[in-house]
Amino acid sequence: MSNPLQDPQFFRDPYSAYANLRSSAPVQKVPTGSGGRYSYLVTGHAEARAAFNDPRLSKDTARFFADKPSQRDLHPAVSQTMLASDPPQHTRLRSLVTKAFTRGTVDRLRPYIQQVTDDLVDDFLPRGRADLVEDFAVPVPVTVICQMLGVPEADRAAVRQWSNGLFAAGRPDQIDVASHAIADYMTELVEAKRQTPDSSLLNDLVAARDGEDKLSEFELVSLAVLLLVAGHETTTNFIGNAALALLQHPDSLVRLRNDPDLLDSALDELLRFESPVGIATFRYSTEALTLGGTEIPPGVPVLIAPGAANRDPRRFPDPDRLDLDRDANGHLAFGHGIHRCVGAPLARAEAQIALTTLFTRCDQLRLAVPAEDLQWRHTRLMRGLESFPVTFSKTTQRSATA
Repeated sequence: MSNPLQDPQFFRDPYSAYANLRSSAPVQKVPTGSGGRYSYLVTGHAEARAAFNDPRLSKDTARFFADKPSQRDLHPAVSQTMLASDPPQHTRLRSLVTKAFTRGTVDRLRPYIQQVTDDLVDDFLPRGRADLVEDFAVPVPVTVICQMLGVPEADRAAVRQWSNGLFAAGRPDQIDVASHAIADYMTELVEAKRQTPDSSLLNDLVAARDGEDKLSEFELVSLAVLLLVAGHETTTNFIGNAALALLQHPDSLVRLRNDPDLLDSALDELLRFESPVGIATFRYSTEALTLGGTEIPPGVPVLIAPGAANRDPRRFPDPDRLDLDRDANGHLAFGHGIHRCVGAPLARAEAQIALTTLFTRCDQLRLAVPAEDLQWRHTRLMRGLESFPVTFSKTTQRSATA
């Protein structure tokens, strides 16, 4: 049985593979490794939504792999984050960071996000060309989350490199090395905050650990690593994917340029159309269950694919068409249920500001290479471009909200 998720064409166009799989069953067994290993892939929208909510699907990776031999050397602070936990541990950890990503908190960050975005555009504007991944989609959320956590500016380039290394599909040694580098760095940064407290989110977590004993030292470092990595990886893909979708749908782009207020509601359709997360993080069945008419035995991985669910024609008619008038509120790009992305409000704000600024300040923005020559990241988890070369006419206008 061939593995459709390993086909080289999958990374360029996963939606054809998802549609083919879904046409036979919305949940089905697929090979996912050597030695006869397999998982159950969820491609239907209703089934994915149900799976996200099903307590029989655990995220406790440490428990799943406890009795399984491994040649990997992934740092526990990376492999055993809040994302890899179940209630009540997950509930306790999530409660400590939720207030940092409320709409009110994010609204207070908007002027800073706008300043960061305008500064980046100022840097590449005189050239008339840019790589919208390297020059824009990566540094916007990296700068913001590093600022929130109190990561010194001198360390941010290294943080970006380590984070990128964690998603080096097919390169387990590189992933393992990156996991130790970023965990060791965050351990040192935690101690630095103890010695020199500041107003950062990381300092608040250190205080929760040292003052109220709500966190173990391991949990503190692991939570810091998760916030650092998850705080920008998804948003980077969100910004890049949305910008590409709009360049490839010029009528929609014209509408947004003429009516920037439309973008807030259009973000849901952009997220649905090109989800920044292709397949959600690890889950496994703790007991036998039936999902979408498919019987799943206990103790096997279950892969929920938001990228597939968001193009399920049973939920979104004509799903391969970008339609800014569509009610796409039911998309699963940020997940669903208790593990829904805690940083979704921040991601939306960053994308809204970044896209508005980009398309306002860069006239005649267009791809610098044919769309078929664009390279997509070789990872099932994330859906994003390796690079995004564009050209544009130079302008000097800064955003009206800067």
